[in-house]
Amino acid sequence: MSYPPEQLAALAAVVSEGTFDAAARQLHVTPSAVSQRVKSLEEQVGRILVLRSRPCRATPEGEVLVRLAGQVGLLAADARAQLGADRAATVRLAVAVNADSLSTWFPAALVDLPEGVLVDLHRQDQDRSAQLLRDGAVMAAVTADPRAVQGCRVRPLGSMRYLAVAAPSTRQRWFADGLTRDALAVAPQLAFDRVDALQRRFIADVAGEGVVPPVHHVPSSSAFLEVLRSGLGWGMAPEQAVADDLAAGALVELAAGRWLDVPLCWQSWSLRTPTLDALTARVVAAAASALRPASAF
Repeated sequence: MSYPPEQLAALAAVVSEGTFDAAARQLHVTPSAVSQRVKSLEEQVGRILVLRSRPCRATPEGEVLVRLAGQVGLLAADARAQLGADRAATVRLAVAVNADSLSTWFPAALVDLPEGVLVDLHRQDQDRSAQLLRDGAVMAAVTADPRAVQGCRVRPLGSMRYLAVAAPSTRQRWFADGLTRDALAVAPQLAFDRVDALQRRFIADVAGEGVVPPVHHVPSSSAFLEVLRSGLGWGMAPEQAVADDLAAGALVELAAGRWLDVPLCWQSWSLRTPTLDALTARVVAAAASALRPASAF
């Protein structure tokens, strides 16, 4: 069974943009044309492919065809570029990256990208980014999940090391007697968001399970560091991000010699194209120069 490219593109646009109107603007057609193309594709497949919610979401069957749409689009754009048939053609690469990688080592992989290559970065926690591969939203992801998503290949990148840090005043106020279980239970901590488990993992390693401290949520890498410096609480931060603050004394380690290493890997479509292969090589090189050697997954 073959699927018309314009119908696949309409489906992918609806899922990525969230509405039929937004998909129409992206494709430069009318909303009714988008609706008709998606409906025709659903009739051909015999399944509902898009949940008409806000935002629109792909069904499991729709996810399969969204991935196919992305692969067809990438192959076609690479072919046009290699043939010189369309010098104005662009190739869009949708990639999921966790916030800490995005604020430290990952931008080095994007320096001097070839003309015509556009990136669409999705910020997602490293423990959840593989889901974006599964639902077809991205073609590659920095993830902590080493289990290959169906249709993807996996490359180890290295480990990001996290240190437990705080302002000197915070350490003096809450941890004058060290990282005791009682102190960890009452000292305010910072977390990136509600799925950020790094602090909980560190507490469990140090003091065991069952410690539930008060938590501030700060969903911005730069703001997270600023709030740490302000003394509002303690938190786990990438060693690269806090190196200067530690050297200057603006932040201190709460437990010298103790850390959390989070192994990261690069998952990308198994589809081999020059553009995706080139991005993979860039990401692997950037990670090799910035991350710790990968520990076993």
